[in-house]
Amino acid sequence: MATTHTPYDAVLHAARDVSRLDCALDAEMLGTALLGSVYAVAESDRSTAVREFVSGFLAATSRRRTASATTIRRVFARLVPDAEGADRVKPGAQAPSWSDQLGRVHLTGCWAYGDVYGDQTSYLATFAYDEAAGGPEHAMVALVDHNIGITKDIFVGGPAERILEQVRQMCATDELTWFRTEDPARLHSEVSRHLAITDDLGDLPGEGSLATDRTIAGARLALLPRPVRTPVDPEPLTPAERTALVRQFLASPEAARFGLDTMDGPELASLHFCLSLLLDHAASFPDADPLRWSPTVAELFLLDWVHRRAVLDMDDAALLPRVLRAWAGYAARRRGLPESAASQTDSAIEEMVPEFARLYSTGERRSPATAAVAQLMADGVDPDDPEALHAWIEANRHHLTDD
Repeated sequence: MATTHTPYDAVLHAARDVSRLDCALDAEMLGTALLGSVYAVAESDRSTAVREFVSGFLAATSRRRTASATTIRRVFARLVPDAEGADRVKPGAQAPSWSDQLGRVHLTGCWAYGDVYGDQTSYLATFAYDEAAGGPEHAMVALVDHNIGITKDIFVGGPAERILEQVRQMCATDELTWFRTEDPARLHSEVSRHLAITDDLGDLPGEGSLATDRTIAGARLALLPRPVRTPVDPEPLTPAERTALVRQFLASPEAARFGLDTMDGPELASLHFCLSLLLDHAASFPDADPLRWSPTVAELFLLDWVHRRAVLDMDDAALLPRVLRAWAGYAARRRGLPESAASQTDSAIEEMVPEFARLYSTGERRSPATAAVAQLMADGVDPDDPEALHAWIEANRHHLTDD
């Protein structure tokens, strides 16, 4: 009769040489890689899926006595200490000399670095084992993407000193990046709260070591102090705040440079509509900052969001790139960004205009709802006339219900 192989058997086979590794860090890296496959295939709440897998593994292997089985059990118990049964896992009789160093690390430094636009922030923390047998000092680097509101990638490795020096040199030679020491509690908070969103994604970011290093990163984050207050993303501007900001912008040299300060009549209405779109787009981000514009944010707006969310007439479409260039320049000055940063954003927007015009012309990125409203306007139907609107819907129902 054929032997039944379970996922737990597969893990035991993959970890058959774990007790022969040189140090605790190597064993923890093997353990996190094995659990990374569980994290990657989970459809949602991936952190819980890993914890439940470890709980099941510890229960299913409780009678295993080989050196590799008892060692990988201890590795998993230290990586996922809140798994059921983790607190009852003991070293095996043939435990390697470094076994008691598993998970016994302390923080040696915290830093953060990122781009001046605010698109992404990377958090770097270094850790050392309490005793040399545990392994070398190592670094955890977590990349938080503020445009999508997730921890996009995680890396754990070493040597810590070399990684830190490479980051320092990179930031020192690029005026569009910054580098600073970071409060451990803030690092814990920022990475963890964005990681919680990542854990619940249906599809993970395709590149990097997020899945394989997620579990050991979680174990390292758990060692850091928690913030006294849990940070929350800022609220979008109130109507009064939006009005005040628009007035300040229209009185700015950037608005004057693009001829926006003297508009009236239909042009003025189109200008205010374009500005409302910029503010609505900013409010759709987790940080809801109307002054955070970069080449990436401009691309998300001009080549994607506005086509899915807004119906533009020809005057709006002709004016929108100009308004965006003026607003991005104004925002860069208000935030104190280097001139080169403002220039890069302006040049990027200018280069996007042909593609923006093409997308506007084809309507290929319109959502079904936006496409329906665009057709409604093209047919000359007044949305404020209930009878005309009802008649149009009835006449076009077969189009509106097509997939």
